[in-house]
Amino acid sequence: MEINYIELLALIFGVLAVWLNAKEIVWGWPVSIIGTVLSGILFFEVKLYSDLTLHVFYFLMGFYGWYEWLYGGKNKGELKVSTMHQKRLGFLLVLGGIGVGIIGYSFATYTDADLPYWDAFTTSFSFVGTYMLAQKKIENWLLWIVVDAVAAGIYLYKELFLLSLLYFLYLGLATYGFLNWRQSMRKEQLA
Repeated sequence: MEINYIELLALIFGVLAVWLNAKEIVWGWPVSIIGTVLSGILFFEVKLYSDLTLHVFYFLMGFYGWYEWLYGGKNKGELKVSTMHQKRLGFLLVLGGIGVGIIGYSFATYTDADLPYWDAFTTSFSFVGTYMLAQKKIENWLLWIVVDAVAAGIYLYKELFLLSLLYFLYLGLATYGFLNWRQSMRKEQLA
C-alpha cells in the first residue's frame, strides 16, 4: 500500500484537533484549520465533493469556534460546556435531514460524485455537529459518534484506509469527549 502523505498529515492534525477539543483546549481550533485544508485537498482529488464542501465550512468554523471558546462566555470570557435546549436540538436535526436531501440530490444529479447521499449525510450532520461543538454543547459528541461511524464506512469503501482509521479513532475520541465534557459540566455545576 502506497502512503498518501496528505492523507497521513490530515490524519495527524485531525486526531490532534479532536483530542484537544475533547480536552477543552482551545488550540484544537487552529490545529483543525490546518487539518481541514489538507483533507480538502484530498477530497478534491478523490471526487468526494460533498466532503470538500464540508471542509470549506470547517475552515470557516475553525475561526468561529476559536473565537467562541475564547470570548463566547459570560462577560466575554471562556465559554463553558452546556446542554442544548431540546427544541433547538430538534430544529438542528431536522435541518440536518433536509440538508441530506438537498446535498445528496444536488451531487447525484449535477456531478460525478460517488455515494452522494451517504456523503451528504456525513456532510449535513457535520455542519450541525461543528456548530454545536463551537457552541460547546455536549450533545455534539453524540452526533459525532454517528457521523464518524458512517464516514469510516465510506472511507473504507473508497480505500482511503488512513482516513477510515482516523474516523474510527474519532469514534473513541467522541466517546472520550462526551465523558470528559460531562465531567466538566458536573464540576461547573458544583462550583
